[in-house]
Amino acid sequence: MATEVAQIPAEETPAVAAPTENPASEQTEKPAASETAAAAPAAAAPPAENENAQGNKEDGKASKENADGAVDGEAKKDGEATAVAAPAKSEAPPAQKFNVHKTNFEKDIIYLYQFSRTPLLPSLSPYCLKVETWLRLVGLKYENVDHKMRFRSKKGQLPFIELNGEEIADSAIIIKELSSKYEKNLDSGLTAEQRNVSYATIAMLENHLIWIIFYWRAKYPDNVLKGYKVNLQHALGLRLPNSILNFFFKITFGRKGTKKLKAHGIGVHSAEEIEEFGKNDLKVLSEMLDCKPFFFGDEPTTLDVVAFAVLSQLHYLSKDIAYPLRDYMTEKCPNLIGHVSRMKDKCFPDWDEICTKLDLNAHIPKPEPETKEGKEGGEQEKSNEQEGPEGDKIEKELEKDKSNEKESTEENKEKEETK
Repeated sequence: MATEVAQIPAEETPAVAAPTENPASEQTEKPAASETAAAAPAAAAPPAENENAQGNKEDGKASKENADGAVDGEAKKDGEATAVAAPAKSEAPPAQKFNVHKTNFEKDIIYLYQFSRTPLLPSLSPYCLKVETWLRLVGLKYENVDHKMRFRSKKGQLPFIELNGEEIADSAIIIKELSSKYEKNLDSGLTAEQRNVSYATIAMLENHLIWIIFYWRAKYPDNVLKGYKVNLQHALGLRLPNSILNFFFKITFGRKGTKKLKAHGIGVHSAEEIEEFGKNDLKVLSEMLDCKPFFFGDEPTTLDVVAFAVLSQLHYLSKDIAYPLRDYMTEKCPNLIGHVSRMKDKCFPDWDEICTKLDLNAHIPKPEPETKEGKEGGEQEKSNEQEGPEGDKIEKELEKDKSNEKESTEENKEKEETK
């Protein structure tokens, strides 16, 4: 399923500051205010009556200056002390904010955003299936996020991952970044020539054969729903009836797919020409694989991951839907069918569980229900209580009853003998 380009929101306009008052009026008002402030102390101070009063006034002024100096000195010392003690009272830095969807993430857990499951295939997107297959093959811890296909990366694509608060988009870049970070390079054992062949073949798969499959899907959207048994109500997490969802899917998916195919260039060819292109690609892959279990020997590489993700889109399509390209691979390229089966068994041992339960995280062990443990614990405690003092009491009473029964039976025997 082709990825969509995200719409860029319009830029927000910064708020405009309110205009200030007329500066001329401020200049005329300020002198009046200063004159009033200067005149206030003169009007408040009483006139000097004699020299003694004047001397007392000067003495008071001097004492006031000394007092002010002392207060300023103390304030300065306090200020210095505060300045020295300030670092000890420094507040903790604010918590870091992450621009990701999974804000309560666990460290070094890879959160994968992809399409929902289907009853026949873990993902209808070859790119999504490619990333998940690679994660399983190299053994990295990951978790699928059940976002009901509502989120896209900042590039407008699926799949994308979130790791330690950072987003990584595009399947090729995801594998490249994770390979470097965790040293999980599947192609480390290849020669330079094999790496070049791998690069060119992956380009053929992702930029040519995938688009041939997309052409068939855009032309027959109804067969996509039937061929993979897609339940849009479950996939999108909506309550609308599937009949309505299927109707809109056929219109929008076919229309958008046709535009993308024409933009790519393959959409300008006829159906017969496009089918011939696909058969040629499958023939090249079949001859490259030959009798080997994987393309470069006994161990899978990145090329095997990409080939599996693309070829499985053909192989696991329902046989009730006619598709000449799938039939050609089944009849003329049986070694490719074997390759898909080997990769499935190696990377998806839980394939049946995934497709049956549509579980995104079937690979993660589920915890046992707490109620079951509580019930077993209660029964164990009850049995332990019976083995305690109360249990001993019950056993003594039972022994007493048995002894009484024994005595009564002996008495009856004696009576019978006397008779």
